[in-house]
Amino acid sequence: MRIVRHPNIVELKAFYYSNGERKDEVYLNLVLEYVPETVYRASRYFNKLKTTMPMLEVKLYIYQLFRSLAYIHSQGICHRDIKPQNLLLDPSTGILKLCDFGSAKILVENEPNVSYICSRYYRAPELIFGATNYTTKIGNRPVPAVRHW
Repeated sequence: MRIVRHPNIVELKAFYYSNGERKDEVYLNLVLEYVPETVYRASRYFNKLKTTMPMLEVKLYIYQLFRSLAYIHSQGICHRDIKPQNLLLDPSTGILKLCDFGSAKILVENEPNVSYICSRYYRAPELIFGATNYTTKIGNRPVPAVRHW
């Protein structure tokens, strides 16, 4: 995350290690920029009102999501867990930020990868069928499913 700097990606402010209960347990703790909402919670809010998110907002958020994906893909990074819970929103500014890089990987050509990754509902078809050689293009596959907020 330290190599990633983009206005539509949550910023890593600091990190530190802490010990677990067992002697051999060490945890990496990340301090991230605060962003108050997620696309998931925003979509639930609109569903509760029995309405849809205004199309202008949807377009704004989709545009920002593609900007963040274009940036990380240009760095050779595949997020591998795009879903509404990992898209942070600041309703006061209209800014969307991609977060949760726990499944992300810098892809190396001809190096096999795991196919059982990403939340099932948002998984790319290639991964559903067990592909282990893939590119960052699989990172764009979940966008249509995420778009149904």
